[in-house]
Amino acid sequence: METFGKAWLEARGTSATVARVRRCAVPLGAFCLLLGGLGSSLLAAGPPAAPATTSSSTATVVTSAAPSILVVSGHGWGHGLGLSQWGAYGYAKHGWTFDKILAHYYTGTTLGPAKVSSVRVLLSSGKKVTLESPGPWSVVDATGAKTPLDPGPLVLKAKLAIASHPDLQPPLTFAAAQPLLVKKTAYRGRIKVSSDGKALQVIDTLPLETYLKGVVPAEMPSAWPPEALEAQAVAARSYALANLTAGKAFDLYGDTRSQVFGGVPAESPAASAAVDATKGQVVLYNGKVANTLFFSTSGGRTASAAEATGIAVPYLVPVADPYDTASPYHDWGPMLLDAGIVAKELKLASPIADLQASSGPSGRVKSLTVVSDDESQVTMTGNQVRGALELRSTWFTPALLQLLPRSKTITYGGAVSLTGRARGVETVSLEEKAFGLGWAPAGELLLDGNGAFATIVRPQTATQYRLAWGNVRAGLAKIAVAVRVDATIQHGAASGTTRPAVANAAVELQWSADGTTGWQTVATSTTDASGAFALTAPGADPGSYRARVAPGHGLAPGLSKISCC
Repeated sequence: METFGKAWLEARGTSATVARVRRCAVPLGAFCLLLGGLGSSLLAAGPPAAPATTSSSTATVVTSAAPSILVVSGHGWGHGLGLSQWGAYGYAKHGWTFDKILAHYYTGTTLGPAKVSSVRVLLSSGKKVTLESPGPWSVVDATGAKTPLDPGPLVLKAKLAIASHPDLQPPLTFAAAQPLLVKKTAYRGRIKVSSDGKALQVIDTLPLETYLKGVVPAEMPSAWPPEALEAQAVAARSYALANLTAGKAFDLYGDTRSQVFGGVPAESPAASAAVDATKGQVVLYNGKVANTLFFSTSGGRTASAAEATGIAVPYLVPVADPYDTASPYHDWGPMLLDAGIVAKELKLASPIADLQASSGPSGRVKSLTVVSDDESQVTMTGNQVRGALELRSTWFTPALLQLLPRSKTITYGGAVSLTGRARGVETVSLEEKAFGLGWAPAGELLLDGNGAFATIVRPQTATQYRLAWGNVRAGLAKIAVAVRVDATIQHGAASGTTRPAVANAAVELQWSADGTTGWQTVATSTTDASGAFALTAPGADPGSYRARVAPGHGLAPGLSKISCC
């Protein structure tokens, strides 16, 4: 389930990036397919690779040196359907009760009793599993025979045989007075292990309310107001019962395919109290348990199922979310993505030239068309874009910033044309950083009807340029300036001057037999205070000569014209 975890993990030093998990709930299978998967791991170790460029942030300024950048800003975190957890936090802070909060987010619903009292949760599947008990425990096999076990670990493999009890017939069900450990995590309930001869399934059978005590604190901070926690408990209970698996040996997955079930380590007194206070209550619509989707942050207004998926769900309609502003993700961005990498990911043959977004009634993106320089294009739904670019929500605004050339060397006194485009922005300006200085404004750029621009710059020394838009600094054009060398060379003797005048610059007289390769230094000197120089080779061998001056101080080495013979 795509849940609140992303709205508070960063504070705990854990990645808060959305991980894509493809999952379909049985009652609304087609609905989930269109949504593209709602799941994301609360305790994900890290985000999947995204087509992002190297960027840095200082205070509120974000930068990227890539020549072409996608800039994405938006609102909210999550799919936008159902209960906004930060919104519920805000309503609870303003005195709303849990039932009123639920009625607000799930339009036209009521509360009623749950008809399921226990659930079977898939904890693990694989070729091997380690179970452990700190105290005495027992196992019941397929014949119903109960066998006591000594405290300690037990490693089970696909054959599902216990060496000390070879007569036990699988499947095996383990129980103890205290929680049992599965892969070092403690779980309440009875642990059943079955095998198909190749892989094991480890399933925990436990009361629904006990299950929820390991779910709710994994979905919402236990320090939040009780009414928010109680709303979360009812939503989690309802979501579980609306999404029970069909045709399987278990009812729920223990991960984001259902809801994150953290077992005993996840439990907290406040969350357990919220579960107890709402015991057995679920959200109903027309007498059936509602599919109570929930998510972190709405950005100010929830979305409708019809807008997000094309399938209308009567109780998943847009509602105002005025207290969602408490969320650190009410507004997010800008995110900077390397447009070149994005183009490759989308299999576009040439660079991205334009972005055309179509939005729904809530402002969330329904579709985005990415157009390349050769006029080929790719169109994706907002959910597909969100997944591909690892965005926090589909409520986003894209822009494209490009600055070329990436690097170039000119001779002192010359000029260079900086070109590019700025799509999805009204104004953009240029900044410059000359050698030894900091960044400074270099003037606003004039955009044509397609967002293209061209401007002439005349740097006097090595200078970097970048685009500035709001708190975004994008693109990095590095213009090197070579010293201008004017020299007269005859019979192995050279004299001349530099522009600009640079004192104490290293000067070399170079010789080549053919004037193209194998240049050798045959004499050296330095410039005087006016930038003048004079030097003579010990012998005037036939061939070609040139003067090379390396001034440093932000100027690249310069060469004179070649003098032959």
